[in-house]
Amino acid sequence: MRTLLWAERQKLRRSNIVWLAVFATVMVALIVFIGGKNADYGSQYIDDAGWYMTMVQPWATLLVLPAVIALLGSYMICREEEDDTIKSLRLIPINEVKLTTAKMIITFMFSVLIYLLLFAITFLVEAMLHFSDLSAEMVLGFLKAYFLDGVGVFLAISPIVALVAHMKKSYWLALVITEMFSFAGTFMSMSNTLKTFYPITAIFGVSGYYDTSTSQVILSCISLLLCGCLSAFILQGIKHSEES
Repeated sequence: MRTLLWAERQKLRRSNIVWLAVFATVMVALIVFIGGKNADYGSQYIDDAGWYMTMVQPWATLLVLPAVIALLGSYMICREEEDDTIKSLRLIPINEVKLTTAKMIITFMFSVLIYLLLFAITFLVEAMLHFSDLSAEMVLGFLKAYFLDGVGVFLAISPIVALVAHMKKSYWLALVITEMFSFAGTFMSMSNTLKTFYPITAIFGVSGYYDTSTSQVILSCISLLLCGCLSAFILQGIKHSEES
């Protein structure tokens, strides 16, 4: 497994999708910053300590990052089929279950790292604007929230990644489906019940962005874990179909 993880990391180093994800992360942070500078009523939202780190979370999660992460995950899984290298891999032979697991682990790590990058950007901006107003408790709270956002996004979009791979469609389809899936969260968030169970908005309940009860957090965790189980079930189906 360690060798497979190393090999997948090496492949990603030559992929432009990683740089696309970094660019998307920087752009969403920039757009929210510009929006905070152009507030009405003579004051700027960005002047409030913590506002920037708070607002970047929903904008990034509802509009940008899940689609980019899904694109990378489906690209890693579908690439072997599209490049017709899967036949060579079977001659080695290689355990395809372990190979797919390694790709999903890399996708998970990528999701967490992208959100930690987003945290680093927002923290640096907050520190430059009002360092004296930031407390260690506030910063660690946001670090925890962004980390959980990364974990939650991976679980939420993992069924889409698995489904696109199972359908053997272009990995760009994962980006389109995930973008619609995540954007729908803006409407689901209007209902207290739906935002608890809908995977994208459930992320905010788990990370602490929403003020939720303990029972709502548990239900949101269950929703995300079910997404992870569903993706594992779909990916196992890919293996069975290939063997048959």
